[in-house]
Amino acid sequence: MDELHTHAGGCHCGRVRFEVDAPAAPEVLDCNCSICRMTGFLHLIVPAARFRLLQGADALTDYRFNTGTAHHLFCRHCGIKSFYVPRSHPDGYSVNARCLDALPLASLRVMPFDDGDRERAMASLASHGL
Repeated sequence: MDELHTHAGGCHCGRVRFEVDAPAAPEVLDCNCSICRMTGFLHLIVPAARFRLLQGADALTDYRFNTGTAHHLFCRHCGIKSFYVPRSHPDGYSVNARCLDALPLASLRVMPFDDGDRERAMASLASHGL
């Protein structure tokens, strides 16, 4: 496993701030489900122990749809979803790599995730250790 670095991030207005421990050039998922496709979310999935909410818990609002399993957490002031609890990893977080402060998008290894064939996509994740 790559050495972990602490990456800081947050929402657009700055009320929500967090840190996540991840490789310097992490692998992220580009999901084609309706909400991810429409928002451009790039998933950096980490266990809960590698995520720290530093401020803004009171600024977050929870949106659920479809199965109601995922907790889509948005800043109620600026509307940005910088992280959430995904259906695929309910014991962790999915951080939007686009919301990290100093991580160049060119350094990311982007892996497509086909939500239309969720079983195969999840099997592919497991084979990559995600």
